[in-house]
Amino acid sequence: MRVPLLFLVVAVSTLGAARAADMPSLREWTVEGVRRTALVYAPERAHGAATPILFAFHGHGGTAERAARGFAYHSLWPEAIVVYMQGLNTPGRLTDPQGKRSGWQAGPGDQGDRDLKFFDAVLATLTREFRVDERRLYAAGHSNGGGFTYLLWAARGEQFAAFAPSGAVLARGVALPKPRPVLHIAGENDPLVRFQWQERTMAAVRRLNRCGAGDPWAERCTRYPSPGGADVVTFLYPGGHGFPPEAARLAVRFFQEHRKP
Repeated sequence: MRVPLLFLVVAVSTLGAARAADMPSLREWTVEGVRRTALVYAPERAHGAATPILFAFHGHGGTAERAARGFAYHSLWPEAIVVYMQGLNTPGRLTDPQGKRSGWQAGPGDQGDRDLKFFDAVLATLTREFRVDERRLYAAGHSNGGGFTYLLWAARGEQFAAFAPSGAVLARGVALPKPRPVLHIAGENDPLVRFQWQERTMAAVRRLNRCGAGDPWAERCTRYPSPGGADVVTFLYPGGHGFPPEAARLAVRFFQEHRKP
């Protein structure tokens, strides 16, 4: 059977437009005179229906583009607004002390709180443009981005429903003010952010959230219930410092189970 050439052209064009619409778009902000960028995916429904937002943060030396490909939260949760933010050159506490690669502030006041201010600017813009569900705001990040996820809990915790840091620790001098649900992802053979460091962070979070004994939640995942609903889930995998393929799917499941009262 012969297919008319015009039909093929229209079909391919339509498919290409649909795929482009499903991809995050580059957005720009100027924060205290500095150009900042993020890739933003927003479903059409976000203009009229209350829609959750997920902020995702790459690791040290990463980019928003690679985070969008690696995490792919917008594909796993197409009903949510997903924001892949781009860091600036930042001195690392474990690597890159001269700050030649991109990253995020580690503690309150670092780099003039430039990344917290960037987050504030992006959230303000999205709240103006879309119908944001203020009970469903989430943050996830890997490595240095996971550390910044913990900092958001410390500095902006009242705004968030849950967090999912990976390969990260709560930085020295960062205090978490109130319990919040958290999924912590850790490689048991992590040579960079050592597993024993992450174990201390997970234990501190369980104490803060007053968690009880753990029970299975998914493969290699343990859920520690909290009387106030601030459950802690740990996903421990036999790997190093990488972000495991199943982690993003588990993070989305965890987020979908939690919202602010």
